[in-house]
Amino acid sequence: MTMLRRGLLAWISRVVLLLLFLCCAVSVLYMLACTPKGDEEQLALPRANGPTGKAGYQAILQEQEEQHRSYISSLKKQIAQLKDELQERSEQLKNAQYRSGDSGAQSEKTQANLLEFLHSQVDKAEVHAGVKLATEYAAVPFDSFTLQKVYQLEMGLTRHPEEKPVRKDKRDELVEAIELALETLNHPEEESNPNHRPYAASDFIEGIYRTEKDKGTLYELTFKGDQKHEFKRLVLFRPFGPIMKVKNEKLNMANTLINVIVPLAKRVDKFRQFMQNFREMCIQQDGRVHLTVVYFGKEQMSEVKGILENTSKAANFRNFTFIQLNGEFSRGKGLDVGARVWKGSNVLLFFCDVDIYFTSDFLNTCRLNTQPGKKVFYPVLFSQYNPGIIYGHHDSVPPLEQQLVIKKETGFWRDFGFGMTCQYRSDFINIGGFDLDIKGWGGEDVHLYRKYLHSNLIVVRTPVRGLFHLWHEKQCVDELTPEQYKMCMQSKAMNEASHGQLGMLVFRHEIEAHLRKQKQKTSSQKT
Repeated sequence: MTMLRRGLLAWISRVVLLLLFLCCAVSVLYMLACTPKGDEEQLALPRANGPTGKAGYQAILQEQEEQHRSYISSLKKQIAQLKDELQERSEQLKNAQYRSGDSGAQSEKTQANLLEFLHSQVDKAEVHAGVKLATEYAAVPFDSFTLQKVYQLEMGLTRHPEEKPVRKDKRDELVEAIELALETLNHPEEESNPNHRPYAASDFIEGIYRTEKDKGTLYELTFKGDQKHEFKRLVLFRPFGPIMKVKNEKLNMANTLINVIVPLAKRVDKFRQFMQNFREMCIQQDGRVHLTVVYFGKEQMSEVKGILENTSKAANFRNFTFIQLNGEFSRGKGLDVGARVWKGSNVLLFFCDVDIYFTSDFLNTCRLNTQPGKKVFYPVLFSQYNPGIIYGHHDSVPPLEQQLVIKKETGFWRDFGFGMTCQYRSDFINIGGFDLDIKGWGGEDVHLYRKYLHSNLIVVRTPVRGLFHLWHEKQCVDELTPEQYKMCMQSKAMNEASHGQLGMLVFRHEIEAHLRKQKQKTSSQKT
């Protein structure tokens, strides 16, 4: 037992020694592995009992410390430089953001000011309400146009009353307006309507436009509607910039009755011709017209009534009123009485003369350009020259329908006349009607026109292709003063023929002499 105990202790001692040896070996290996290295080569581990052991360690530590300090100093310099650069970049970024924000705000402010200005241009122009004007010459007239032609007042010596737009800017301007109107009509919002149909340029009927030089151009475009007697109107405005949609409305004229009022005294033949046109255009084609004839005196009254009764029987037409007045003829009084005698609801009035020819299209133009309490319509009609002069070189004068063409040689826009007008009865009554102190013919129409110009109603003034003044001889009586007689003759000359045609009449003797000389010259050359 003792021997076993001694053997166990000896084995434990050997194991302890072996463990101590292993620990020492591991320590040496650890020191060798952890010895620091220089920048270019690994430093040798000095021996503990060597002559440079302690000093070597201190030198190494001092060298490493100096290297660390130098490295740290370099890092600090780099960090300082980076901080400076970062600060500079931050300032630049802030300045850029400030300038960008200021520029963006300025841009937004500019755009807002521009939009506000454009809308103010619409408000200043005669789009939503009329503007009070000093005289009849201050009104800015409209020009009218279709897809092919422009009907214009300001012609000068080179332009024509009816012509294709030759200037590219004018042509592109009108095409752009029509295209925008079609785009609006065919907008997806409109397509949500199950009854919606696509609109094309062929649906465009006519348009009117005018330019106020300090505001912009106003366009009113009329298209065919979805139903009979329905129309689509779009109001556009170009405020010297992008064109703007102002209004998109549906107009149903199916129940809009027109009361055509004609003052008359004698002139039976002219009335017969008028009734032929009335029967075709108003009774047969339009069917929404009432006729009021105000007759002065009793001479030839039976013939006039007979024409009315024959038309009534032949066309089954009962929508007419005949009023007989005594006293001297007064156009203003006749129209005023004819307007006030109406007992029905508010009706659209068309003041007309017996020597006027109009088409059924004009009746719709009359409806579309009037609105109670808002608009009155003063169309500029086309005045016919003397057919005897125009067609004097022809074998015979063509039928009336063939004479009514809008050309420089056949007539002129009667822009000095204000007698033919469409307006609602309520507006006529509210404005005060005609001045009944004016006797005879003329003057009352200008007076009424000025009243509307001085009101807040919109006065639509435009040449109309379906309204004609038929030529009739103008009498300049001897009772006129020399000055009045001169003015009457000038007016007569203006109504007789164009400038060129009158010139041909003035120089006809010279022309005939020239033709004779040419004929003699030709005969002598042959012999």
